[in-house]
Amino acid sequence: MKTGMTIAVLGATGMVGSRVADEAAARGHQVLALSRKPERENPGDPRNPGDPRNPGKPNVTPIAVDANDSHAVREALAGSASHGPADAVVLALRTVPVDEEFLVGATRTVLDVAARLGVRVLVVGGAGALRSPGDRDLLVADNPAYVPADIRAVAAAGIAQLRACQSHTDADCVYLSPPALLEPGERTGRYRLGTDTLLTGADGLSRISAEDLAVAVVDEIETPGTDPLITVVHAEHPST
Repeated sequence: MKTGMTIAVLGATGMVGSRVADEAAARGHQVLALSRKPERENPGDPRNPGDPRNPGKPNVTPIAVDANDSHAVREALAGSASHGPADAVVLALRTVPVDEEFLVGATRTVLDVAARLGVRVLVVGGAGALRSPGDRDLLVADNPAYVPADIRAVAAAGIAQLRACQSHTDADCVYLSPPALLEPGERTGRYRLGTDTLLTGADGLSRISAEDLAVAVVDEIETPGTDPLITVVHAEHPST
């Protein structure tokens, strides 16, 4: 297990990214919290120094970065006078409404830069590219039981992002697909790990809290696996 790392989180103001930054900082890693406008969107609250979006939190350095600006991404990951080079980067980008072109373009930019610097990339993507439980020929994106028509564009963007990762043969990259339901909740530290098929829990639900997803993300960074596509689901018992 790697300790004392410098972990860059791109999309650090979002639901997943902010929790990944929090989890990594709590474990003693140095966090580069990258977002387009970190200071204005996250001015910090002195009453809540434990908030990962607070620029004053120990171990967290907010940095303004446009994910499509390769120079800015390289500058952030390569290190500067204010921070050291990144050992790994977590890409946790979301757009509302969904913007597939931006998502794929930003992913390719990060993969290009990371490959040149030798930095491992963990992409927090979508569940759409996973196979359906009980039917490996049916993608989750095409399964109305998990993806209703009104969010199919989101699922399609996630698949396009995965394809961008798979086609980038020079990058050291792992794509993490969340389960069908991902929302803020409790940090239990309990999850079950899988590969290319959507997982369900003992209750039959495919879900995890953003906090527990962050646990899985940092676990994967500290102890890298060998699968390029992984997924997780909440578990009633601690992961082993």
